[in-house]
Amino acid sequence: MEKLGRMERIEDLRTIWPHEEYDFSKWLAREENLSALGETVGLDLELEETESAVGDFSVDIFARESGSSRGVIIENQLEDTDHDHLGKIITYAAGKDAEVIIWIVKRARDEHKQAVAWLNQHTDDNIGIFLIEIELWRIGDSLPAPKFNIVERPNEWAKTVKAAETLTPLKKFQLSFWQQFSDYAFKDDKDFRKSFSRRKAFAMNWYNLSIGISSVVIEFTINTSRRRATAGLYIFAKRRDLYDGLKDRASELESQLGQSIEWSEGEKDARMLVSRKLEKDFDDKNYTAYYDWFMKEAVILKKIARDGNN
Repeated sequence: MEKLGRMERIEDLRTIWPHEEYDFSKWLAREENLSALGETVGLDLELEETESAVGDFSVDIFARESGSSRGVIIENQLEDTDHDHLGKIITYAAGKDAEVIIWIVKRARDEHKQAVAWLNQHTDDNIGIFLIEIELWRIGDSLPAPKFNIVERPNEWAKTVKAAETLTPLKKFQLSFWQQFSDYAFKDDKDFRKSFSRRKAFAMNWYNLSIGISSVVIEFTINTSRRRATAGLYIFAKRRDLYDGLKDRASELESQLGQSIEWSEGEKDARMLVSRKLEKDFDDKNYTAYYDWFMKEAVILKKIARDGNN
């Protein structure tokens, strides 16, 4: 019989990460580690910045959910939870206008588990708080291996059910339209699956796809009142340089897309997009024609964004 190793827990996390900011936060901010955390909570996370300023304070890590505009704050505490950090995560979320909070700790006290559970129950379905304990394990002389354990999480099922009960006919249509698009685009088209990751559909007039560039996503919209669909790049303020560079090449990009481009600039974001008219017979019998158009434009838009980012 083959010998098996015995897993041993490393109780003192600071033997591996002596300092939260200089050791643990830097480790967690690496792409492979942020990805592992994302897998645990069910989000594709993209790093925005570490020690991100919030007034006179700073949050350990500020990230975004890939393919959406949702901000994510990550606060690290290599000790037991305390009231000070509970206050901090709320302050940081407000300062960053974040919709997801991830609080990583050595051990969660019962009173703070209850506090996070209460917050998740009493916030709307756009806000979610994760309380996570981190552990370190090794087998014999192996390298230490981290393990994220979710202690408290948003009650997504309850919130989804509650939201579904109050959806208007328009919201029900939007949710169904994007769910069907997601099923269609990622089922049989292998090339599309290689280029993009499937995103969750929401009861909104938009659906986003990540393209692997921080602060830039592909955005599709459907507007039945204006009778049009759009496909374009949604660019956050942090990458206004990319937007300006693309706009300078407007004529060239219009040739690539085969039609004129609309340019839209706001205080916090900017968009470049192309549109398509919804025909009079627009219904679920011919949705696939629009899905095929979204997919075709997405491939071109991704190339445009990547070329402009070089």
